Amino acid sequence: MARLLVFLLLFALPAQAERVVLGLSQDEVAITANFTGSEILIFGAVRRETPMPSDSTLGVIVTVSGPSLPVTVRRKDRRLGIWVNTDVVEVDAAPSFYAVATSGPLEEVLTHVEDLRRSVSIPRAIRSVGADISGTENFTEALIRIRSASDNYQLLEGAVDVEEQTLFRTEVVLPANLTEGDYSTRIFLTRNGKVIDEYQTVIPVNKVGLERWLYELSRDNAPVYGILALIIAIASGWAASAAFALLRR
Repeated sequence: MARLLVFLLLFALPAQAERVVLGLSQDEVAITANFTGSEILIFGAVRRETPMPSDSTLGVIVTVSGPSLPVTVRRKDRRLGIWVNTDVVEVDAAPSFYAVATSGPLEEVLTHVEDLRRSVSIPRAIRSVGADISGTENFTEALIRIRSASDNYQLLEGAVDVEEQTLFRTEVVLPANLTEGDYSTRIFLTRNGKVIDEYQTVIPVNKVGLERWLYELSRDNAPVYGILALIIAIASGWAASAAFALLRR
């Protein structure tokens, strides 16, 4: 009897009407010695099991988040003619890279409650729970401003193209100063600002080739790495001096 009730309950639940089917232009990003950044094309479609709703417009949000790490944010004030650190806030975790691409204005495709629940917007992706300094939001805003200037934080409103409320695509440009690790990619489908489906995958970002060898050498054998760096510096200086002397002749 119990099994029959469970079966009837599951049968009575409505099937999820719209789901994400995702595609990526590349499954991983390789950081080489001459790495200058990368561009990832994120595309997909909406799979429907019921007719498309006619009373609302489909919204699509794509987020790409790098590894989250603690960050120390300092505030400088002028004291006796000298700029000194006055206040310090320890941010518990902030993504090293974070991009939010939307099919329209963020406040229109996602409600405030959904943002609180899923941490979609850039400020919500930063956690600063333990800070006890008044005006902590100013430190968070400063962190966002600094990282936005270097393209490590990106708000791309209207950058997701949606065709016939079924196909969608967007491009996210990764800067050259990427932090190695797994980059979480999330896609949200929304209607009336509420999330109706979510899909998540991971894009690995790793150093390869000479960059990987130098990185591992610096971690595993620091003395050898230091000697090698010194030899390279001396050789570079000697080569520059020789080239300059040759030009003067």
